[in-house]
Amino acid sequence: MIHWNHGATELLGYDASEMIGRNIDILYPEDELKKARWIKMQTLLYGSYRDQIRKQTKEGKVIYTDVSASVLRDEKNRIVGITRYSQDITQKKEIEEALLEQTKKLNFQAYHDPLTQLPNRTLFNDRLQQTIVYAQRHQESFGVFFIDLDNFKQINDTLGHYMGDEVLKIVAKRLIKCVREEDTLSRLGGDEFTLLVHELATPESAAKVAEKIMDAMKEPIVIDHQTLHVTVSIGISLYPRDAINMHDLLKYADIAMYKAKEEGRNNYQFYSSKMMNIALKKATMEKELRRAIEENELLVYYQPQIDARNRSLVGVEALVRWDHPEKGLVPPDAFIPLAEETGLIKDLDHYVMCQAMSDMVEWQQMGLAPGILSLNLSISQLMKNDFFFKLQKTLLETGFKVKWLTFEITENQVMLNPKRSIKKLTMLNQMGVKISIDDFGTGYSSLAYLKRFPVDKLKIDKSFIHDLPYNAEDCAITNAVIALAESLQLEIIAEGVEQRDQVRYLLEQGCYIIQGYHYSRPLPKKEMTEYLQR
Repeated sequence: MIHWNHGATELLGYDASEMIGRNIDILYPEDELKKARWIKMQTLLYGSYRDQIRKQTKEGKVIYTDVSASVLRDEKNRIVGITRYSQDITQKKEIEEALLEQTKKLNFQAYHDPLTQLPNRTLFNDRLQQTIVYAQRHQESFGVFFIDLDNFKQINDTLGHYMGDEVLKIVAKRLIKCVREEDTLSRLGGDEFTLLVHELATPESAAKVAEKIMDAMKEPIVIDHQTLHVTVSIGISLYPRDAINMHDLLKYADIAMYKAKEEGRNNYQFYSSKMMNIALKKATMEKELRRAIEENELLVYYQPQIDARNRSLVGVEALVRWDHPEKGLVPPDAFIPLAEETGLIKDLDHYVMCQAMSDMVEWQQMGLAPGILSLNLSISQLMKNDFFFKLQKTLLETGFKVKWLTFEITENQVMLNPKRSIKKLTMLNQMGVKISIDDFGTGYSSLAYLKRFPVDKLKIDKSFIHDLPYNAEDCAITNAVIALAESLQLEIIAEGVEQRDQVRYLLEQGCYIIQGYHYSRPLPKKEMTEYLQR
């Protein structure tokens, strides 16, 4: 070191008397010495060089600097030294690193499941598509596994969603140990996982992977002194044996998984063309559902809606159940999607409307106060030309008063044809019927349309409720929906409420009408009558 200016003292803390004659290496952390020598070599080679490097101050603090170096020549153009100009860029570097870290975090969140940290559906589909392209070029085979936890809903229903989430996290960790680094394990949502396994030359190889997964599930799961035995059903499709495109590979693995469920759960099944008879079973169920509507096998259950401020009943939601003569009580999840797919939902909704209105009138005549009746309304039923005629006819036949009625329609269905929906909903509104947007927050309705809808209520979807008040994102969404409802002067109701902490949180935020298992499960007519008589 032959020269040291005041700027260097300000930057690094050393006086000129301390540095003149010393080796410049003293200014660099040990792990930057190699880079410092590289900068020196490049400067000597090209005459000048610029780079970023960390330096260490007299106090031992490490800072980031931008260094511009150039050779120093004498009158005969011989190199006699190197001049270095350094600028402190520590703050800039820290900001850049913070932004980079935030970008990485956001990117991770976009492509990973927040609960298990596994790849999500989007990332899995992308990797599956890449694998198909690679396999086509190199004539390789691979397998797609669809993994579903058996009876997981029962865990959620009996032990709560907290326990369910803990189970999912433990299962995810066990599954990770069963796969190689180059394979992709993802959580699609709920209790569904998918697995992409490379280089599976034979079905036997895939079977070994499935058996390894099932073995990993044999050990009981213990959470808060609660012992759970969790099993899985696995469906497997193979490329190129079963399919050569992403959609079919996933669909066939899913079909095979349902076959594993039918075979008693806790097993794995390979897809086969014979499984397409699932379409026949669906047709059979459709026929049975038609008969159920005609022969009154459908039952209407009622779930109370409570004003949590004083625990008073303000209304009930009518929910349908199917009392199958052979299978017993069929849950709505098993037939509502089929009803929507086949168009039977219109007949089903009409049946529920007639029965529920009759029950409500009967309760009123008994001197009971069931409050407002909420009926689920499918967009297909609303759009039927004879819907309003049937509604008026049912009101007259049952003696049901329109002021007792609220129709619930899902956000997504309304937005399928918003202009037509506005027209139809306005007609209902003019009749005196209240309109509630169901599952609000899960769809894609714009605020511009929401302002134009003749809506009286917003119903916060249960998917945002079950993690309250412990999930920051769900809290933010719930608060936003409540604030939106207040600003538009709409009533707000929360469904799927199961815990006291959820009720307390919703009350604090200004949502007073609560529906969920915390107050009551859905009740058949007889039990609902007893509930009203208390």
